Amino acid sequence: MIDVPLSILEVAAVQAGTQAVDSLRQTATFAQKAERLGYRRIWYAEHHHSPAIGAFPPVVLTAHAAASTSTIRLGSGGVLAPNHPPLGLAEQFGTLAALHGGRIDLGVGRGPGTLDAATARALRRDAEPATDAEYQDDVAAILTFLVEEVALEPLPEPWLLVSSTAGAALAARLGLPIAVAHHIRPDNTLSVLECYRGAFTTSRWCAKPTVLVCVETICADSEEQAERLAGPMNVIKAGLLKATAEIPFPTPEDAAAHSFTPQEQQALDAFRAHQAYGTPDVVARRLADIAAMTGAQELMLTTPVHALDDRLRSFELVKKEVGAMGGTAALRIPDTSR
Repeated sequence: MIDVPLSILEVAAVQAGTQAVDSLRQTATFAQKAERLGYRRIWYAEHHHSPAIGAFPPVVLTAHAAASTSTIRLGSGGVLAPNHPPLGLAEQFGTLAALHGGRIDLGVGRGPGTLDAATARALRRDAEPATDAEYQDDVAAILTFLVEEVALEPLPEPWLLVSSTAGAALAARLGLPIAVAHHIRPDNTLSVLECYRGAFTTSRWCAKPTVLVCVETICADSEEQAERLAGPMNVIKAGLLKATAEIPFPTPEDAAAHSFTPQEQQALDAFRAHQAYGTPDVVARRLADIAAMTGAQELMLTTPVHALDDRLRSFELVKKEVGAMGGTAALRIPDTSR
């Protein structure tokens, strides 16, 4: 009973035993399938120096997928402002939007996109990490350059990726729609939304508060299969909890043999309680609960599983279940914009 559009966040995971180019070659196939299934948009995340995620620039993946599709929206989720000149981002995404019928999104984020200090410095050309003030200036500059320098029509649709009240306050001040990283910091979601809606100011970009919430979603034909598919990402998360170096994305078989400490298992269980895992009916109910809780106008699903076929099957099952439940007619999301 979901009355909001569904979209996809793609992180281009590189599975153990494969090469990054294998993930890259799947981009067009994945986008075409998502378009046929009726998803509203696909966003590509920016990552660097990770054995588990390909270092593929979102603008390049967006261009490649846009050339292979015709209706689905595509863009960054997000491109990381501290790593790029604002004018360069405005030119890149402005050009894409003009070339592809106004179906390009420019989602902007804050972090460096890497846990490796040397890589972060290289991305910044040895500059220190961006301060909050510098980040705010960069976002404002991107918006200004889109209008005053690039000046192509139609413009890309700008979004701000947020996981804290600081990001929410910036989006509210600039009048931007927000994508809430519920799949990363779910404990912050409600405070972020309260801050954003309470301080929102109308702009040329957005007439009222507009919220997309990203949810980690793993759907399979059985609970046992969903658990199996969730295993590799659980191993990755456990490594991040220890602040150890990232590892390649393991196979489900390798993940099944992994032992978690009680503390790791507790943290994984707590995270899982905020996301959507399981069979289609369970996942659809969980997504409906999150939509109702947040008042989101859109849900974005991120599905970090090992094989392309399993990932596509998850998205297919979700869409089929939503249709079986009555599509957009079943659940009325409250208007939280006032």
